[in-house]
Amino acid sequence: MASVTSETIPDPHGPVQNSDPAAAADATARETAEKVAEHGTPPPPRRAAVIVNPTKVDRAVLEAAVKAAESEGDYEPSLWIETSADDPGVAMAREALEAGVGVVLAAGGDGTVRAVAEGLRGSDVALALVPSGTGNLLARNLGLALDDVDTAVATAFAGEERRIDVGVAALRREPGGPVDEHAFLVLGGVGLDAQMIANTDDELKQRAGWLAYVQAIGRSLKGGHRIKIGYRIDGAPPRKARVHSLMVGNVAVLTGDVVLLPEAEIDDGVLDVVALRPDGALGWATVLFRVLVEHRIMRRKPDSTVLPLNKVGAKQLDAMKYLRGRRIEVRLGGPEPFEVDGDAMGDVVSFTMSVEPQGLLVRVP
Repeated sequence: MASVTSETIPDPHGPVQNSDPAAAADATARETAEKVAEHGTPPPPRRAAVIVNPTKVDRAVLEAAVKAAESEGDYEPSLWIETSADDPGVAMAREALEAGVGVVLAAGGDGTVRAVAEGLRGSDVALALVPSGTGNLLARNLGLALDDVDTAVATAFAGEERRIDVGVAALRREPGGPVDEHAFLVLGGVGLDAQMIANTDDELKQRAGWLAYVQAIGRSLKGGHRIKIGYRIDGAPPRKARVHSLMVGNVAVLTGDVVLLPEAEIDDGVLDVVALRPDGALGWATVLFRVLVEHRIMRRKPDSTVLPLNKVGAKQLDAMKYLRGRRIEVRLGGPEPFEVDGDAMGDVVSFTMSVEPQGLLVRVP
């Protein structure tokens, strides 16, 4: 990994990246050459597409890094495509597929990554990440560099390939209405998380990064209410519940090293579900202790045994009910905000979330 030098300027509101194009090119060339020597040259076609969110990326630095990686990795000049306000990357990924590229770099935040993955799912074209957002949740769970463009680009052009699961959320916005389908890689659902995203001040997020979510959580808790749901998993008999949040995820770790779904693995072919239903301040304090302390300890122990579902230690925790399955169908008591991978999807009255095992190819170090 490139070290922080005098040419690397820390940004208190986001990732630390090499700010000088020439320095980025030199560092990327070195890292790409090392990865080619270690892993060999990736198979053809050796042309990349770079899908860029122009509001998140220093394009001059990224272009210099990409050109250096093209040279060291024996790639043709890359196809460059910018996202738009109307489309964060789905159509752009499909354009890249039609162009016959071998890898697609998603340079942006979680929304850009999710949209590009939606366009690539089911193909044999690899997704590579150049993390440039607030959460960078997929990158965190894949062990990718968050703080330097040089390593990210070198990994894109000369890293190894790995298959991961893709989640699919089918949303219905009114009873009997049409269904919208969206891919996700990290987490989605209703309740506190979706309300938090809906309540986040976009201008504050630009200035303060993930700290903007703290304010949004406070606003969501003040207006929080229990949601009536009917649900069933993998065709089992339907059940009813009242929850503050119902979240379905593909990974364990969220922003701030929060471990919400301790058993989740990105390539195990199932989705992990958590229903949050704490009572009062003590209930919320218990939930916070679990996700900030106990779950993190469990994930970090290399020889730890995965705890049984619905249990923490020897006690069942009613405030956090855990379930797993390939398909969860949910009917709501009324319209509720829904989110996937940090993107607000508007209000829904029902949804189904399912998994496509090994549905996406990614480049990793």
